[in-house]
Amino acid sequence: MSIADQPVYDVIIVGAGSMGMSAGYHLARRGVRTLLIDAFDPPHTQGSHHGEPRLIRHAYSGDPAYIDLALRAQQLWEEAEAESGKTLLVRSGVLNLADSGVYSFAGRLEEAQKRGVRAERLPAADITRRWPVLNLPESFEAMYEPDAGYLYSEQCITAYRELALAHGATLLTDTPVLDVTAREGSVTVHTKNGDYHGAAAVLSAGAWFSSLSPFVSLPIKAIRKVVGWFDSPPAFNAGNFPGFTLGAEEGGFYGFPGIGGAGLKIGRHDTGEEWKPGQALAPFGSLESDEGDLRRVLEAYMPGAAGRLLKGAVCKYEHTPDEDFIIDRHPAYSNVLLAGGFSGHGFKFSSVVGEILADLAVQGHTGHPIKPFALSRFNI
Repeated sequence: MSIADQPVYDVIIVGAGSMGMSAGYHLARRGVRTLLIDAFDPPHTQGSHHGEPRLIRHAYSGDPAYIDLALRAQQLWEEAEAESGKTLLVRSGVLNLADSGVYSFAGRLEEAQKRGVRAERLPAADITRRWPVLNLPESFEAMYEPDAGYLYSEQCITAYRELALAHGATLLTDTPVLDVTAREGSVTVHTKNGDYHGAAAVLSAGAWFSSLSPFVSLPIKAIRKVVGWFDSPPAFNAGNFPGFTLGAEEGGFYGFPGIGGAGLKIGRHDTGEEWKPGQALAPFGSLESDEGDLRRVLEAYMPGAAGRLLKGAVCKYEHTPDEDFIIDRHPAYSNVLLAGGFSGHGFKFSSVVGEILADLAVQGHTGHPIKPFALSRFNI
């Protein structure tokens, strides 16, 4: 190894969005010489974190690890709030609605109760009695989480950015990464502005992961997603209405009360058009379904909120085939950590994912349950 290739940093983070910025904070506060590199200037509109807010809930489906991680994530968001002095988390409650013929909450409730998560099961009549602005068939039921809520995603990125820098991290913005090379004890990140050398790296490139091929090739597909804000009466405003999810024959949706006059926000979790780095991202309204899908579900179940479209936005999901995360080491280089494929439900976990990545980089292991997120499940 030449003198020019000697590690300057302990860890270089490629992609300083949700997971990367959190990892940068957790590493820097442990005294790790940390460099964060991002192609843009976070928070920005080119990834998955813009267009506040994001739900945080605890009664999770899938592997029980998600509930444990969601609970720890909330603790860490509260700590970040206290350290930064910024409002990051609002405990609005989250109302999970579903047509019982499409989805059942039974499994989620059982796991939640085992872990002390407060969650209440409600039939349609009780839901509409509590929130009379909803129009629900008798086949609907709900799982209400009073301790859940939403996160101001862009504010969260800003808070972790400021805290990481305050703890000594270095951040390079507007610096696209061209390639990564590695060997035992050394990683070089090649950018348009020069090469940077570290002992280890964290790759958290989100929807841009395919741009790091062939150094790493992960089964992650980037998907164009849209959200809309609709003119709605005060009954749907923050303080009167919770965050929500909705599963019905029309599809899977999620949303938020009106915040600061912005109107009720709603997005669709399923479906979407594939996107690849370098392609133009079609703006909101390019497809009839952009507004049409959102408006149809509002008209059916929340008719009072189906007012004038105030704003539409486009972002990206990065899906794995099973919609579970990837948190693991590079298959060929143990000093390169991978964090990706957060599949539209990962933001709430970014506080704890950053802690996990710091654990793995510093200690070589973590006490958090990450076995479900191993890359080996894809035979890679």
